[in-house]
Amino acid sequence: MKDLSDMETKKGKPGWRDVKGALVDFDRAGLLALVQDLYAVSKDNQVFLHARFGLGEDALEPYRVVIERWLCPDVYKNQDYSVAKARKPIADYKKAIGLPAGLAELMVFYCEQATGFSAEFGLDDETYYGALVRMFEQALAIVAGLPEPQRASFLARLDVVRAIGQNVGWGVGEEFDTLWRRAGLEIDGS
Repeated sequence: MKDLSDMETKKGKPGWRDVKGALVDFDRAGLLALVQDLYAVSKDNQVFLHARFGLGEDALEPYRVVIERWLCPDVYKNQDYSVAKARKPIADYKKAIGLPAGLAELMVFYCEQATGFSAEFGLDDETYYGALVRMFEQALAIVAGLPEPQRASFLARLDVVRAIGQNVGWGVGEEFDTLWRRAGLEIDGS
């Protein structure tokens, strides 16, 4: 194993190249011990590894829990919301495994949670709604690439989101309709 003090004397912050160089000297047991330590130190690492290796009954559930927490805070407990923290699980899942159907599920779930919360409690936050519209657009794009049976169920859910979005304000409904039509989809009654 390399002497860590050698890396500390180099100029600048260590990066992936430094870590990769240090890993060269690890044997299988050492690498397994390192992964075990990483697993033990962080819940995020556990979720990542479970998703990467397809472990557990529902690898998406931990991601959904975080999305829901940050898009639908408990207003009675004065919890705050955070678009950035709600988007992070989607980025994390993409790094862990990034299966298109899983990404579609998380993106559609994000849209469902955000529109549901907005419809129930209302918000005066342009950033929240801008992020919702962008997520709706990304969800439509990824769903379009799925096989037909999967695509149909996601589009049905997104159509419900689109309909709820008509009552949200901030031009969300109009944006949803524009994106829906741009994706080649029809709106009932129009």
